[in-house]
Amino acid sequence: MTMENERRTHSHALEDRSRDHRDELQQLRRELTDETERLQRTNREALEALERHYKVELEDVQTQKAKEIQELRTKLGTEQQDLGLALQGKDREMDVLRGQMDSLKSDLDREQALKNNLQKQMAEMSNTIVQLQKTNLTLRSQVEFLESDSKQQSDSFTSMEARLQEALRQAEEARQKLIREETERRILFNKYQELKGNIRVMCRVRPVLGEGGAEGSEARFAFPDEKSSTQIDVTGLEERSSLGAVTRKTHPFEFDRVFDPRIQNEEVFGEISQLVQSALDGYNVCIFCYGQTGSGKTFTMSSADGMIPRATHMIYETITKLEEKSWTYTMEGSFVEVYNEELRDLLTPAKEVDGKKKIEIRHDEARKQTTVTNVKTVRLDTADKVEVMLRQAQNNRSVAATKANERSSRSHSVFILKLVGENAATGERCEGTLNLVDLAGSERLNHSGAEGERMKETQNINKSLACLGDVIEALGRGSAHVPYRNSKLTHLLQYSLGGNSKTLMFVMVSPLEAHLKETLTSLRFATKVRLFC
Repeated sequence: MTMENERRTHSHALEDRSRDHRDELQQLRRELTDETERLQRTNREALEALERHYKVELEDVQTQKAKEIQELRTKLGTEQQDLGLALQGKDREMDVLRGQMDSLKSDLDREQALKNNLQKQMAEMSNTIVQLQKTNLTLRSQVEFLESDSKQQSDSFTSMEARLQEALRQAEEARQKLIREETERRILFNKYQELKGNIRVMCRVRPVLGEGGAEGSEARFAFPDEKSSTQIDVTGLEERSSLGAVTRKTHPFEFDRVFDPRIQNEEVFGEISQLVQSALDGYNVCIFCYGQTGSGKTFTMSSADGMIPRATHMIYETITKLEEKSWTYTMEGSFVEVYNEELRDLLTPAKEVDGKKKIEIRHDEARKQTTVTNVKTVRLDTADKVEVMLRQAQNNRSVAATKANERSSRSHSVFILKLVGENAATGERCEGTLNLVDLAGSERLNHSGAEGERMKETQNINKSLACLGDVIEALGRGSAHVPYRNSKLTHLLQYSLGGNSKTLMFVMVSPLEAHLKETLTSLRFATKVRLFC
C-alpha cells in the first residue's frame, strides 16, 4: 500500500514537473516568437527607411540626369541649327562655284573653237606659204633661165612649168574626185547593205574539243548547201513510236550564212567586216553572239583573233587610209554587262565601284545615240588598248559554275565603240556606234541544275533573250510600238536595232549530242528571228 502511494505521489510529481516544463517551454516559444516578430518589424522598418532614402536619392539623380539630357538636347539642337545654316551656306557657295564652272566651261569651249579655227587658218596659211615658196622657186628659176639669154632653156622651162601646173591641177581634181567618190561609196555601200538586209542571222558550229570523244558523242549535222553555205540539217533525238519503232527526224534550218566546224575566225570576220565599215560610215551596228552555254560565243567574240580584236584592227587600218581623203576619226570604248537586269561597268573592279553613282541609259533622239552614265570610257588611239580592255572586262565579268558548264557566263557583255569622223575638205561629219554583244548562254533550268541565285540569273538571262526576240519581231512587222524597255539589254541597244542601223546575230551551235535539245532550241529561235527580218 505504501509503495502504491509513493508511486502515485511520484507520478503526480512527474506530471507536475512535466506540466511546469511544458508551460516553461510554451513561455519560451512565446518569447521567441515575440522577439522574432519584433526583429522582423525592426528589419522591415529599417528596410522601408532605406528604401525611402534611396528612392529619394534615385529621384534626385533622375532629376539631375533629366536636366543634363535636356541641356544636351538643347545644345544639340543649337549645333544642328548652326550646321544647317553652315550647310546652306556651303550649298550657296557650291551653286556660285557651279555657275562659275559653267561660265569657265563656256569660255573654254569658245577658246577651243577659236583655237580650232586658228589651227585651220594656220594650216591654210602653211599651204599658202608652201605654194608661194614653190611659185617663188619657179619664178627664180625662170628668171635665171631668162637671164641666161637662152631661148631654148626659156622655152623648156615654160613647157615644164605648164606641165607642172597641169599636173598639180590634175592632182587636185583627182583628190576632189576621190573625196566625192568616197561620199558616193558610202551612199552606195549603205544601199548594198540594206539590200542584203539590215538584220541578218548566221549560224556557226564549233568543232569538237579534244580527241577520242573527250567531250562526248557528236550530234549529226549535215551541210547540204555547200555552194552558198546557207543551210544546216540537224538529226534530232531518237523517237519511239507506239509500235516500238525507233526513228530520228532531220530538222533543216536556213540562214544568211552557215559556218561549219572547219571555218576559222578569219573567214567569219569576213562576213561582218562590211558591218564594221558601216559603223565607220556613221551607222549604228549591233553584232550578237547567241547560243547555249559552252557553244563558243566568248571565243568567237573575245579571243585573241576574235571579232572584237579583228574589228578594232580593221578600224585602225581603215582610218589610216581615210586620212588621205581628209577624214579624221576619234574613238572611245566602254565595256558593260547586263546582270540580273542591272548594268555593270566591266572596266571598273567591283571594289572600286561607287555604289552612290547609279549607271543609267540616256538616249539622244536627235542624234540617235545612246550614252551610259557613270561608266569608264577609254580613248582608243592604239589597238593595244582594246586588248587591255578585253582582259579587264573578262576578269570582271559575272561567271559561275552550273551543271551545263563549269565557267558559265551569267550576264550579257556589250563592247561599245563610238566612232566620230570629220572631213576637213567637205565639212562632213559622221557618228556611228559599233556594239559587239556576247550574250549569256541560254539554258534550260532542269539541264543547268541552277538553284537559288543561279536560278534567278538563268531566269533573267532567258527573259532578256525573249525580250530581244520580241523587239526583232516588232521591228520585222513594222509595229508602231517596239518593246525596247522590257529589258535593259534591248533598252541599251535601242538605236542599234531599229531604223537604218545594222544588226547581225550569230547563233553558236555546240556539236555534242548531249547539247542537242539546247541546240535545236537555239536554232529554232534564230530561225524565228530570221523570219521576222
